[in-house]
Amino acid sequence: VQLQASGGGLVQAGGSLRLSCQMSGFILDDYVIGWVRQAPGKAREKVSCIYSVRGTTYYADSVKGRFTISRDNAKKTVFLQMNALKPEDTATYYCVFGPTCYVDPSDFRSWGQGTQVTVSS
Repeated sequence: VQLQASGGGLVQAGGSLRLSCQMSGFILDDYVIGWVRQAPGKAREKVSCIYSVRGTTYYADSVKGRFTISRDNAKKTVFLQMNALKPEDTATYYCVFGPTCYVDPSDFRSWGQGTQVTVSS
């Protein structure tokens, strides 16, 4: 599976961005696409995941109520709508893939290239 992330950028606090992750490759069964972020000097954080078939979602406590993950299975694309952005959301966001969301952030099977999100105060 190959992952291509896009949609990052510079936004003021309180603003919004939408990240996209385009998948390619042959995929069977229920799988997870998610987002992991890493800010300089900080540990990786699992931000959100969605299961392709059951649609179950996961959100980190730090983004609940502000971020929404969704999928378009026909287009093999997952979106992360980020609203009410805060400076602490500044990080490189990586699109990730695996059989389950319930792994440590570094243990997802496949990673896309990062997309930078910068939130100014």
